[in-house]
Amino acid sequence: MSGREPRPDDGGHGSQRTGTRSGRQERSRRPKRLSIRTRLTLTYAGLVTAAGAVLIALVYVYTRYVTLRIEISGPVGDTAVAPTVQTSEATQVDTNLFDLLGSIMRSAVGVLALLVVLSGTVGWVLAGRMLRPLSSMNTAAKRAASGDLSQRLALAGPRDEIHDLADTFDHMLASLERSFSAHRRFAANASHELRTPLATTQTMIEVTLSDPKASAEDLRRVLGRVLETNRANRETIDALLDLADAQSGRLAREDVDMGATVRDALALIAPQVAERGLRLSAHLLPARVPGDPVLLRQSVVNLLRNAVRYNTDGGRITVGMAHLADGVRLTIRNDGAPVAPDSVESLREPFVRGEGRGRTRGSGHGLGLAIVTAVATAHGGHLSLSANPTGGLTAVLELPGDEEESYASVAGRPEGL
Repeated sequence: MSGREPRPDDGGHGSQRTGTRSGRQERSRRPKRLSIRTRLTLTYAGLVTAAGAVLIALVYVYTRYVTLRIEISGPVGDTAVAPTVQTSEATQVDTNLFDLLGSIMRSAVGVLALLVVLSGTVGWVLAGRMLRPLSSMNTAAKRAASGDLSQRLALAGPRDEIHDLADTFDHMLASLERSFSAHRRFAANASHELRTPLATTQTMIEVTLSDPKASAEDLRRVLGRVLETNRANRETIDALLDLADAQSGRLAREDVDMGATVRDALALIAPQVAERGLRLSAHLLPARVPGDPVLLRQSVVNLLRNAVRYNTDGGRITVGMAHLADGVRLTIRNDGAPVAPDSVESLREPFVRGEGRGRTRGSGHGLGLAIVTAVATAHGGHLSLSANPTGGLTAVLELPGDEEESYASVAGRPEGL
């Protein structure tokens, strides 16, 4: 038989479409209510109607049931006709009062009806003007849901709650756009960084296997290159895992001595410092901060390795610490090739290397500063970078400390140097 067997994932797509249809049917079955604009208009008109009705009722009650004492007296000495004349005139006055009350009530009801119409019209217009930004926000949200994050409301007018909401919405769209752009660049760069060495390894192996005259020495040399490439790939993957840990927000909070952490990192890079003949000066202080000791140590190591890797032979590295009112500041400055000031911030992005920094494996995997930035953000701190006028880079890592901790300004000397 030539019939096509059903694919395993057909059911998944079918269930997804069924779920979408059921969601739409669920929304269509929901009871339709009046729009916010209509409800606001009815509220305005209802308040005016209620207030007018109460006012008319008060006027009617006051006019109808308040006792009016009117005394009509005739000429002095005319006692015989006075009661008859007074009664007739009192009846006429009472009749006139009821006619006046009826006329007032009819006029009041007519005016109230006119006010209801006017209040409804004014309420409809005002509600439309108030809710227009929400309509624009709804349109922008729909476009954002379809993948377009470039639209901004840029709401003008007085500063009120809706204006603040629109500004927050614009800020959210801008943050999402930056985040998605960074993730796309990260995915593309990570794919390139991992695909290139794999393709290189495959080429080396294929070329060696296709050579019938390849000796054991040739095979050993190829295996050494494959081993080196595999080691570089492992470093890149470890760095990616460190970056993921820093961005996950799940940190092991401990009391970390930053002075001791910097000393350990300096001892770790001491062989590279001695190999390149670098001059290193360090001024360390005892400073304790709450945070993840592994990630903080990795951050300091990355900053120091960058200072060594992108330095000139015989250059200088300066490490300093200072106490802040609410934390600690670590400053690392190194000599090196000039870095364009407008490209400094791009060094924070994954797999980005600065000017004069090659894209070979010996120049690092390009994740060091991205990891430090993520670790600083996760700890409520900040990493600032600036290009030195004579070349090289200055990195300043600020971390919040324990407010109850009392620091002493005592200089320390790095171990192993």
